[in-house]
Amino acid sequence: MDLKGAQEKVDEWIQTHGVRYFDELTNMAQLTEEVGEVARIIARRYGEQSEKESDKSKDLGEELADVIFVAICLANQTGVDLQSAFTKKLDFKSDRDHDRHQNNPKLKK
Repeated sequence: MDLKGAQEKVDEWIQTHGVRYFDELTNMAQLTEEVGEVARIIARRYGEQSEKESDKSKDLGEELADVIFVAICLANQTGVDLQSAFTKKLDFKSDRDHDRHQNNPKLKK
């Protein structure tokens, strides 16, 4: 599924199950909350913090999917075409960073 299809699926879900979109500020707060949950898993599972027993069953993929879902909600309700925006951003980064990372001695093994 491409981003356009994902936006359509989320909109269909909202119309069928969600009644309506939460307002933009509520969705922004939810996005922040979901990113925090991803950060907690990463910090404890891959970082130096110890992982609490209650965190061991958390699924990183599900939490990342929550971030994507809420980001898509924000895009839908603000009229952003994510397919177009992502393509434009990838083209920009490809032009800007074409040699940047290959020439970064910090990334050499």
